[in-house]
Amino acid sequence: MEGQKYRLYGSADLAPVIESMARSVYSQIDHQRPLWLIGVVRRGAPLADMIAAKLRELGPTLQIERLDLKVKRYSDDLQLLHADTDLQAPQMADDALKDQQVVVVDDVLYQGHSLARVLDFLRAAHADPIRTAVLVDRRVARLPLKADIAGLVLQLAPGDVVECRVPPYEPIFEIDLFRPDPA
Repeated sequence: MEGQKYRLYGSADLAPVIESMARSVYSQIDHQRPLWLIGVVRRGAPLADMIAAKLRELGPTLQIERLDLKVKRYSDDLQLLHADTDLQAPQMADDALKDQQVVVVDDVLYQGHSLARVLDFLRAAHADPIRTAVLVDRRVARLPLKADIAGLVLQLAPGDVVECRVPPYEPIFEIDLFRPDPA
C-alpha cells in the first residue's frame, strides 16, 4: 500500500508517557490487593511489562501479577482477519481472577471490538474492578467503551493508521502515522 509515513513520537517522547500511565494506574488501584496487569498480545504485553516496571518503582511492595491474552480481529495492517474477535486465554483455575483488580493494557484503542471481547472474558471470570489502559486512544470506538487510562489521544482521519512499534517486536519504541494514498 502506497502512502506517507510520519513519525509522531520517538522513544524519548514515549518514556514520560509510560511513566504517566503507570502513575495513573497507581492512583486508581488498591495498594493492599494484588494487581493483575493483563497485556493484550502482541504489543499490549510488552507495554504491560513497561508499566509493571514503573509500578514497582512507585510501590515496591505492590503485588503485581502478569497475564497475557491473545486477541485477534485485525492483522497489523488492520485487514479484517476474523468476523468476530478471537480470544485465546491461557489455562488457569476458573476462579483465578475472581474478585481480583485488573488493568488491561493494549497499544491502540481503535474500534473497540478486541477490548470488548477481553472485557467480556474478564467479567465472566468475575474480575473486579476492571480498568483499561491504552498507549493510544483514537476516540473512534464503535462500541460504547473507553479507556480508563490513555497515554495519548490522537484524533485522526478515519483512513489513517497508527503504527505502534514496541520492543521486542520492533527494535525501537516509537509511534508512526501512516496515511495511505487516496485510491
